[in-house]
Amino acid sequence: MSRILILGAGVSGHTAAQFAKRKLGSKHEVIVVSPNANWNWIPSNVWVGVGLMTKKQVTFPLKPVYDKMGITFIQAKAQTIYPEGSKGNPSPFVVVEHTEDGHQGKKEEVHFDYLINATGPKLNFGATPGLGPEGHTESICTADHAIDASEKFMNLVEEMKAGQEKRFLVGTGHGMCTCQGAAFEYLFNLDFELRKHGVREKADLHYISNEANLGDFGVGGMHIKRGGYKTHSKVFTESLFSEQKINWTTGAHVAKVESGKIEYEDLQGDKDERSFDFAMLIPPFGGVGLTAVGPEGEDWTTRLFAPNGFMKVDAIYEAKPYKEWSGADWPKTYQNPTWSNLFAVGIAFAPPHFISQPRVNPNGIPINPTPPRTGMPSAMIGKAVALSIADMIKGATAPTHHASMAEIGAACVASAGNSLTKGRAAAMTMFPVVPDYEKYPETGRDLNYSFGEVGLGAHWIKFLLHYLFIYKAKGKAFWYMIPE
Repeated sequence: MSRILILGAGVSGHTAAQFAKRKLGSKHEVIVVSPNANWNWIPSNVWVGVGLMTKKQVTFPLKPVYDKMGITFIQAKAQTIYPEGSKGNPSPFVVVEHTEDGHQGKKEEVHFDYLINATGPKLNFGATPGLGPEGHTESICTADHAIDASEKFMNLVEEMKAGQEKRFLVGTGHGMCTCQGAAFEYLFNLDFELRKHGVREKADLHYISNEANLGDFGVGGMHIKRGGYKTHSKVFTESLFSEQKINWTTGAHVAKVESGKIEYEDLQGDKDERSFDFAMLIPPFGGVGLTAVGPEGEDWTTRLFAPNGFMKVDAIYEAKPYKEWSGADWPKTYQNPTWSNLFAVGIAFAPPHFISQPRVNPNGIPINPTPPRTGMPSAMIGKAVALSIADMIKGATAPTHHASMAEIGAACVASAGNSLTKGRAAAMTMFPVVPDYEKYPETGRDLNYSFGEVGLGAHWIKFLLHYLFIYKAKGKAFWYMIPE
């Protein structure tokens, strides 16, 4: 019997666990370690953050689902990986610290034959002084964060109904953030709700982002087909902002947050500040702090992890100029080059470089989006790795499935409200995620699969996807037939 150990139960880890167990059955063991008792469909936290959904609608307990599927669940936080075991015990293992009620702090060695690191990101609010729920801004990165944001938003709505004017600031809280799409979607949901409550004219909505231009989204922007014409995402996005009378600041690094005020500097090196009554700013992401140790107690952390804390995989990490970047640099199998039984998926793998062009302002501050590795690509990567490991257990000598972000596409549906009759959404697709200018010299992507539309129909898709993916994550009948 072989044992697959999966660290993390987010989109990529949970997907990997489901497919590994389905492929291997009861003859082999699948173990999931996660510090959280519940699974969270994070894209719908946007709706929780404006009071349109409850925490119960976007989460569910993991253990009953894993019990049903024959997957072992350990509620704990992974701390240290021993890729070659310890002295006198060559079996590789991970030291975990339990977080379950009544067992907090208890440490355990969990041994494995194959390891999938799917720990996701550390929400690095500390990178910007005053950022985050423990500081002066809101977040929708977790369901609990989103609940707090919703309560504060609704309190402001009541004050606006009483005649007060309010300033809303949404975007990224540091020069090296990702997930601009989440901030974009939350902004338009705020706009929708303010209009629904009849107080939009009393609201100043402002978007601040580390993107050099609107519509970059951490993928360097893209050309899309819309209404039969080729349009750049910059034009597409600026049109949406202008239609809704939303102002924006791009190329910004938020350096400090105080009560009701941010300080930032831009790509030109100029410094400024902006006041707010309500701010939701996405934090930068980092590795969760896993370490690695050799059998003699050697510190192997830098052998296994990049400086940002993400795990090294089969990418080309050679430093080279932006113009020499290639889709071939990106990992295909997500297998660690030193230890062939170690893999990393989703946000946990170290990308070889940015997708957007890197920029540094005259003050030496990097201001550019880091690569997005969430949602659809994350699930596709998790599935590919799970199937590769299953085949390797059955005799394959190397990974059998590939999911390079330079060879797979992604779809994003950004909603504005969740009313089936009045909501709308912007639906965008791209193929591939990492542009390939050798194959598609004009735009880097295939325009037959890169398009954008706005309307009620796209909103229905967003609403349907919420229920489909939760159904799939719960492992209900024929779950595996629902695409990633």
